[in-house]
Amino acid sequence: MKNWYMLTVVGQDRAGIVAALTDALFRAGANLGEASMVRLGGNFTIMLMVQSQSDAAALEKTLAPVTQNLGVRVHIDPIEGQLHEHVIPNARITVHGADRPGIVAQVTAALAAHGFNVLDLDSDVGGTVAQPIYIMVLEGYAGQGVEALERAVAPLRTGGIELNVTPIDTLVG
Repeated sequence: MKNWYMLTVVGQDRAGIVAALTDALFRAGANLGEASMVRLGGNFTIMLMVQSQSDAAALEKTLAPVTQNLGVRVHIDPIEGQLHEHVIPNARITVHGADRPGIVAQVTAALAAHGFNVLDLDSDVGGTVAQPIYIMVLEGYAGQGVEALERAVAPLRTGGIELNVTPIDTLVG
C-alpha cells in the first residue's frame, strides 16, 4: 500500500535544492503530487505531496544524505492524498499599508468571519527601512460572496490599511 506524506523542506536558498530532493525521491520510487515552492528573504521552502511505499522514518532516512549535503531541514507528515479536489478561487484581496504587527491577523480574521477560505497568500515588505510598506495578496473562495467580503474589510480601511476586493471570474472547462 502506498502512503501519502507532506514533506516540508526549509533552508538557505541555493541552486539545485529542488533537483536534488526530487531526484532522491524518484530514485526511492516515490511519486510526487502537488507542490509549492517559494523563496522568502533568502530562505527556501517547499511543500511536496509525496506518495511512497515507505513509512515516514524510511523516507526521512532516504532523504538524509541529500538534506545534510544541502543544509536543509525536512519535516514529514502523513496526509490524505486528495488530488483532483481543487477549490477554484472566486475572490482576490489586495492589501497595502504601513508595515506593523497585526495586519495579517486582522485582515484574515475579518475575512474568515465572513466565510472566506484562503487558498493562496503572498506577502512582501516594500518601501524603505525607515518607512516599510506591507503588501499582501490573498486569493480564495468567498462562500458568502464578494459583497460579504467588502463588508468584512470596510472597518479595516479606517485603520490605515488599503484593501481592494475583486471577484475572480475563472473559466473552467
